[in-house]
Amino acid sequence: MSEPLAFDGKVVLVTGAGGGLGREYALAFGQRGASVVVNDLGGDIKGGGKSSDAADKVVEEIKAKGGKAVANYDSVEDGEKLIQTALDAFGRIGAYLGFINTFACISDLIHRVHLRGSFMVTRAAWNHMKNQKFGRIIMTASAAGIYGNFGQANYSAAKLGLLGLANTLAIEGQKYNIHCNTIAPTAGSRLTETVMPPDLLESLKAEYVAPLVLWLSHDQCQENGGLFEVGAGWIGKLRWERSQGCIVRNKNQGMFPETVRDQWDNICDFTNATKPANINESVATLVEVLSRVEADEGIAPNPTSAMATAASGISPLEAVGQKLPQSTFSYSHTQCILYALGVGMSTKDDHHLKFLYEGHEDFSCLPTFGVIPSQAAMMDGGLGSVPGLNFDFTRLLHGEQYLELFKPLPTSGTLTSQARIADVLDKGSGAVILLDVHTYSDKELVCYNQYSLFIVGAGGFGGKRTSDKAMSTVAHPNRTPDAVMTDTTTRDQAALYRLSGDWNPLHIDPSFAAMGGFKSPILHGLCSFGFAARHVLKQYANNDASRFKSIKVRFVKPVLPGQSLQTEMWKEGKRIHIQCKVKESGAVVLSGAYVDLHAAADGSPQVLPEAGGLKSELVFAEIGRRIKDLGAEMVKKVNAVFGWEITKGGNTAAQWTIDLKTGAGALHKGPYSGKTDVTITVSDDDFMEVVQGKLNPQKAFFAGKLKVRGNIMLSQKLEVILKDYAKL
Repeated sequence: MSEPLAFDGKVVLVTGAGGGLGREYALAFGQRGASVVVNDLGGDIKGGGKSSDAADKVVEEIKAKGGKAVANYDSVEDGEKLIQTALDAFGRIGAYLGFINTFACISDLIHRVHLRGSFMVTRAAWNHMKNQKFGRIIMTASAAGIYGNFGQANYSAAKLGLLGLANTLAIEGQKYNIHCNTIAPTAGSRLTETVMPPDLLESLKAEYVAPLVLWLSHDQCQENGGLFEVGAGWIGKLRWERSQGCIVRNKNQGMFPETVRDQWDNICDFTNATKPANINESVATLVEVLSRVEADEGIAPNPTSAMATAASGISPLEAVGQKLPQSTFSYSHTQCILYALGVGMSTKDDHHLKFLYEGHEDFSCLPTFGVIPSQAAMMDGGLGSVPGLNFDFTRLLHGEQYLELFKPLPTSGTLTSQARIADVLDKGSGAVILLDVHTYSDKELVCYNQYSLFIVGAGGFGGKRTSDKAMSTVAHPNRTPDAVMTDTTTRDQAALYRLSGDWNPLHIDPSFAAMGGFKSPILHGLCSFGFAARHVLKQYANNDASRFKSIKVRFVKPVLPGQSLQTEMWKEGKRIHIQCKVKESGAVVLSGAYVDLHAAADGSPQVLPEAGGLKSELVFAEIGRRIKDLGAEMVKKVNAVFGWEITKGGNTAAQWTIDLKTGAGALHKGPYSGKTDVTITVSDDDFMEVVQGKLNPQKAFFAGKLKVRGNIMLSQKLEVILKDYAKL
């Protein structure tokens, strides 16, 4: 056994210590060196009478064994008198208050003794504990309070009230090193000896409860706000559990009992139950509900969703949030060159040499190569192993793709990717799976991909049709393109591109393509994606890979190897809208697409963002400078990680992470590699209004202009970030 727990020099107050559990606690503390205040009113089991005998006998037992103890005969309703006894006898309240109320009576005294008495004694000791920066409080509830029991309404209410009192004391006392926990013991006592058989009483000795009390009272124990059942040598910790529930109203509509009735099974379904640990986590759910109702995603799932899910094999409740196994992708310059050839680069163009020759002074990796390691994560991870995604993979189509780079891709190295199911949508004729993949070099985020995967025939399961997690496409301007570029694919284009890792036989095997309804193998959608991206890079960025920020496309129709790809481009600030067609037929193959570029690093002074840019970038730049100067101080004040999603025109235009939880703080552009404490979504214009004090954040939230996910209470600390440090 490890070193015994000692209480030398400590002072412990035990109420109801004349018998039963309280007596056992008092003796145990006295034996281990504590100075014990033995409190007992000395009443009978019906709550009547008063005597000093019970407390005196326990004091004599402690002293006979060489311990220190003093008796107190006051009611716990006179809490100050109990604490004064400790001060008079031992000079101080000491480091410990083991407050145990074991007195039980069947009268109107129940609430006064159990609940109000506990409050009075604790209040009397509280300031002493605060001043010495230490305290341990143990409240005694009961199974009747936790679960209820026939004929014990008054007693049950008082005992559960103790738990609520203890939970709040645990929160308020944390910063003073005062810990408060609650136990619900089952033990033989003078109250149960007349109704329990002797062998059961022997198994439920009070001495089988005391060790837990001593541990929770020791300065080594850091448990706070816990609830424990204990008895017969067994200890278990309890926690709250809550069903996922469901929303039973729609935006701008009433809420009806019939809807509650129809959704009752879903409301009470504890599949994938959550376990809120504090009021912040509880309130966060309501904040999410408000956001979903505001987005017109009410009443869900619909009453037939259970049957529809079984038929379609799709269950969003099971799938969303699931992570695929982390994957590793190692490559050299060879893979970079092979990819460049796969998306149509050629030594016939001198400007392509920097992507095809490792000896070139500016040798670079094409930005869209960022889809390759993420695709490996999706394929190697196995979508088929994700719970709630039971579908026929021959019905999977690649619907949309988003790629964002946070730094230029290295020309060789090892990257790790983590894929996660961001959302699952019901489009009626099929299901859409949003798969987020974050790719890292060591611990640094390199790129982020979002795959939108359409499963033909898997819809109709009663899910939502839209998601705020989806990276949206954007229609191109209604005018003649500013630039057009055309490249002819080769007959072997698909055969060449597949060497970068997409081995689907649809792109090489004529018989397999015929099964899919194609007269010959088709080009990979991500190959057309690469053609279009490099057209933009050449036209507007002088083939400078460092200027590439992000690309979003929707795949519309297939391309046959040998056909010509024509990319139409419209420049709007740093965003280049694109549409890609097959030149021979005029069929659109990529739509709603755009490429975002970084400004050229030409040494010119910084200017305000042009049309289509973000004003908020200047604010975050200022916040970054302040974090460098005062980050350590801000970390102490805030202790949280904030994620920001800045939107423009209804679409996510930028993501930022403000880490004021680790080290000296940090700011970086892009999503956080771990889990943020709170994520805030707001438009670029509204963000500036809030920062400049023209828009009240609370009003913005309730108006739906500012959305918060996670710990909403932490949003109160934004003033430290935006007001004190981003002085605009």
